[in-house]
Order: sequence, then structure tokens, then C-alpha cells
Amino acid sequence: MASIFRAYDIRGRYPDELDEAMARRIGNAFVRLLSAEQVVVGRDMRLSAESLADAFAKGVLEAGADVADVGEVSTPLLNYAIIAGGFDGGAMVTASHLPGDMNGVKLARKDAVPLSGDRGLPRLEAMVGEEPVARAPGSSRRVDMLDSYIGKVAGFVRNPRPLTIAVDAGNGMAGPEVPRLFERVPAWHLVPMYIVPDGRFPHHRANPLDPETTRDLQERVVREGADFGAAFDGDADRCGFIDERGERVREDLVTGLIADYLLGEVPGATILYDLRSSRAVVEAIERAGGRAVRSRVGHAFIKARMREEGALFAGELSGHYYYRDMGFTDNGLVTMVMVANILAASGKTLSALMKPLDRYPTTGELNLRVSDPERVFTVLAARYRDADLDHLDGLTVGYPAWWFNIRSSHTEPVVRLNLEAGTEELMHEKAQEVLGVIREADPRTQEV
Repeated sequence: MASIFRAYDIRGRYPDELDEAMARRIGNAFVRLLSAEQVVVGRDMRLSAESLADAFAKGVLEAGADVADVGEVSTPLLNYAIIAGGFDGGAMVTASHLPGDMNGVKLARKDAVPLSGDRGLPRLEAMVGEEPVARAPGSSRRVDMLDSYIGKVAGFVRNPRPLTIAVDAGNGMAGPEVPRLFERVPAWHLVPMYIVPDGRFPHHRANPLDPETTRDLQERVVREGADFGAAFDGDADRCGFIDERGERVREDLVTGLIADYLLGEVPGATILYDLRSSRAVVEAIERAGGRAVRSRVGHAFIKARMREEGALFAGELSGHYYYRDMGFTDNGLVTMVMVANILAASGKTLSALMKPLDRYPTTGELNLRVSDPERVFTVLAARYRDADLDHLDGLTVGYPAWWFNIRSSHTEPVVRLNLEAGTEELMHEKAQEVLGVIREADPRTQEV
């Protein structure tokens, strides 16, 4: 069971690791953990999602709580439902961007505060192993929150001008939402791609971080003369962008772009960025008069830190972007709206807007399989002991002209390396140097 309880959620292969019996026990334990009276339950389009969501709901009902079933929805809509409906907690049955044979559950308490590895999931895991309780069963009802949610998202649109936007929903849960949003913004023209939810993922995996999954969108943007393209993951909490030339836009730099725009509306606001982000992001925030706060990687950590800091906005290298005005939650659809707002306000192309931010060459995120991550971190810290070192999340090594972060993944058995430098030549030189130190520390290192 421990293998399915991760740092941010519950996730496993269906039905070998996560099945209906386990989902039912999780639902029962979730009610006990929160002393919940009302729980909202949603699911994505995966072939196993409906039966797992039904089983989770049965566990909730057996524990004596009521269930509000919002049906097939995105994770951002589920988060909105928790907040707007005043529920004690919510569950989203999804495996996000992972292949179709995987599934999982994202859990949140009141106000869409997530359960995570250091905030509730270990206790829940222990309770799942206990005998389920059987109380007078709660009641179940169906709730439709799509119109209300789209109205909330549409409220972020500012001074729309005519734009052509190509959207690849990846056969995921952005599919039902995007056309409804465009109906409310007549100035925008939608070029839809893979809009119909389909848990078989007939066209490609719904993972905009993977360059292979955005090739169709890149071609379509150019062919249609679109102003930009937006690609969503399976549960629509992440969004990636393609500029008008058909080029991918770096996810961390989008944080700087949106931060600059929002700081024009809320001067001096606090903006969070994950520690893998380019130095250009910090510079953009500070240049716009914002307070830049560095954060650990991961939605649960970022959401908690946003609440502590009262942050207006946060962004991650992984394409998650968070908004105070959406209850400190991540939202792919709102992020697409923000990019459209920025184009409308500036009158510039997306490539022109990104150019000033895209000035530090980077390796991107390199995934390495090592046998002893702690030894690797120790050897690197010793090798670069004259640098500015910190251990907020893994190891970050900083010099004036270059820096890198290496951290253990919370979702895969790998370490992830990100390195950035002032020039292309220095970036390649230092990347080879750091990889050489890692291989000396662990000769069995493999890039995956």
C-alpha cells in the first residue's frame, strides 16, 4: 500500500495497485480523518475513473458523510467546487498526465487545502489499514458546477481583442471547458484539437511537458496562423504554450511573464517561484516591483507557502500556475486566459514577449537514475563547497555565472538535475562537469 501513497497524492496502476476495494477504504478513511460531513467527488475520463470514483463515494457514504457527485470534471473545477460549495473536503480521481493504465486520487480538505506527504497523507494511509467504520449512511446527490466555474474563469478576462488560439486538450478534461469559455469571449476564435475526453488517449499522452505530445499543436498553430497554442494535461491543472512561430515556450519563463502582468494590477505583491526556475524569473518579478519568494517543488508545498505569504501568484517549471483568487490553487484554464490578456494588453506576439526573458541557456530537466542519491548530493556539496549552497529541496549550488539544482523526484525513482548559465558555452561545459562528478560518485548513473 505504501507504494501508492506519494508525496502529493495517491497513485498506482489499475487494478494491480489501486482497485475499487482500496478506493472504498480510502473514502471511508478520508471521512474519519477530516470528521467530514459533506464530501465532493469528481473524476477524469480514464476508463477506470468512474468505477473508482463510485467506490470512493461508497466508502464516504458508509462512514456517514454525504456525497456531492460533480461527475467528469477537471481538477481545477473540483477545487473550485470544494471552495464554492463549502464542502469539508473533496476527491478527484485522476492520474493527471500519466498513461491510461494508471489512476489515482487527489485529496483536499476544506478550502481546497491539499493532503500531502507531510500534511495528512501518512495519517490517512495508516487509517486505510484500519477497519472501516459503518455508520448510518449519508446521502448522495449530483451537482453540476460547470457553468458557475466557467463564469468564474471568464471573470479573469480583460479587454479581449480578436485572437486565434489553438487548444490541444489531449482528450482530457479541458475538453468540455474550453469551448464553454470561448462562448463567453466572442472576440476569441478557437482552433480545437483532441477536445473529446477519451481515456484511451488515442492521439498522444496528455502531458504538455513532453515535446513529443505538442508536435501536432505546433504544426497547427503555424498552419492556422494562430496567435498562440495551449496544451493541457489530462486533468487540466497544467498548461503549456506554443508561440505564433510554432515554438515551445519554457514553462518557468511563463511565470515571469504572468508575474510582470499581475504586478501591474497589484503593485508590490508577493510572487512565488519554484527553485528550479530561471534567474530571469526572479529578475522579472523584482524589476516589476514584486517580492520574489523561492519555494520547494510540488503543488502541496507551494499552496501552503502561498497561504503563509499571502502570495498573489506562483509558478512551477512543471507548468503548474497558482492563483490567490482561485483559492491558492493551480489552474490551466486561467493561465491560458492570462496569456491572452497579456497579448491583448501589449499588442505584441508571444515570441516577442518571451524574448527578453529567454536569455539564460539551460539544460532543461535531466532525469538520472542513481543507486544512492544521498551520496551523490554529499559528493556534489563537497566538490562545490565554495559556492552558495542550500538544501531547501535537494541541493542547489550557486555561482555568479551559473547554478544548478539536483533533487530526488517525489513521483519517480530518479534524481532531477537543472543547470543554467550565462552563456551557451558555459552551460554545456558545466553540465558535462557536473554530470562527470555525479558519475564518479555513482558509476551506475543512467540518464533516463
